[in-house]
Amino acid sequence: MPIQDNFQIPSSAQELPVPDGPAAKLFVCFISSTDPVTKQPWCPDVRAALPRLDAAFSSEDAPNLAYVHVGQKPEWKEMDNLYRKTWGVNAIPALVRYQRINGVVKETGRLVEAEIMDEEKVLSLVSESGWL
Repeated sequence: MPIQDNFQIPSSAQELPVPDGPAAKLFVCFISSTDPVTKQPWCPDVRAALPRLDAAFSSEDAPNLAYVHVGQKPEWKEMDNLYRKTWGVNAIPALVRYQRINGVVKETGRLVEAEIMDEEKVLSLVSESGWL
């Protein structure tokens, strides 16, 4: 299964493990961390999106998906949160596609919050990457 949970995000997109090649890509999904009491993600949008994302990326030929946990609610709400400042993530869940273009890793697509619940939008983001 090409899904990696609790991916440790590097300090920049250039350090993401995106292989060389025109069809190579990596999907990173920024999600809320698990609440220690409920054992579920604290964000209701993330809880709703996870089954859809797991289904979309669970086949053997699916592209790679890495889940990045952004922390508990108080951490996430801080404006200087690493994910807000470095990665430009201001809403979760955020599904981001990265590809290596001319040797440089670039963001080439993004869906946030309710957009991830739209199957057509998810399929479009994934199929634009050369999969499906």
